[in-house]
Amino acid sequence: MFLTTTTQVILSTSLMSLFAATIKRNSLKFFSAPIAKQPVHARAMHIQSIPMWEGTGNNYAYLVTDDKSKDSVIIDPANPSEVLPVLKERTESGNIKLSKIINTHHHHDHAGGNVEILKHFPLPIIGGKDCDKVTTTPSHNSTFTIGDSIKVTALHTPCHTQDSICFLFEDGSDKAVFTGDTLFIGGCGRFFEGNAKEMHKALNEILASLPDDTRVYPGHEYTKGNVRFAKKVLDNDAIRKLDEYSQANKETQGKFTIGDEKQHNVFMRVNDPNIQALVGQEDPVEVMKALRGMKDRS
Repeated sequence: MFLTTTTQVILSTSLMSLFAATIKRNSLKFFSAPIAKQPVHARAMHIQSIPMWEGTGNNYAYLVTDDKSKDSVIIDPANPSEVLPVLKERTESGNIKLSKIINTHHHHDHAGGNVEILKHFPLPIIGGKDCDKVTTTPSHNSTFTIGDSIKVTALHTPCHTQDSICFLFEDGSDKAVFTGDTLFIGGCGRFFEGNAKEMHKALNEILASLPDDTRVYPGHEYTKGNVRFAKKVLDNDAIRKLDEYSQANKETQGKFTIGDEKQHNVFMRVNDPNIQALVGQEDPVEVMKALRGMKDRS
């Protein structure tokens, strides 16, 4: 069957119109369709815990890195034989650029590794005034930066030692506080060079004022022992949950926040009527003093 020239022209024109309409319709769909949102990745510093003297002191050193610049600091590298292999592997592989040593206080199990660390990494040391080889002692609430993103605030918390400093690290919305021997998960340090008034200020004024979502990285893994004491003092859901977690997990650093400590740490609950009734005191400083005495004898 042969089509006339006129019929061919009509058919060709119709097909072209249909094709053009289809392209236009699909183009409109393409341009009007919402652009898929890309997932937003929250910026976060990288924190590596380095256990030291497991089974005896149960200390922690912490390697903190700004992921963008790879600038890093090492906190309380007290036992070089356990810390140096980590630092050498990470620096030699190009994963980090170590720029500072930070000490939370002068005790040997926190600052005693400085001399040996300096032989391999001759870097400035930021810490309390009595720390071995310290370069800079930042003033209370002063700040410095690590790499492109991390802001560090020095918080003076004298009591365990008079040169104790906690360091608040902030990277965007991510917050972590390195508390040395001032605040432990569920506990606090002994009053070696200070008194109950100073520890009350350190815990319940300075550290308690940090945002509740600030993660806590203490200088030791003492949680199991702290929970045993807490259960003798107070019975609440938070302490029971901490007990359950500590029994199921070897390490608890960075798993709890300042907000959690206000619930399960009896030294941060000195205004709790149940604790006040137990120790027979209402003044917060006297409650702190009584609790520490009980803990020391336990």
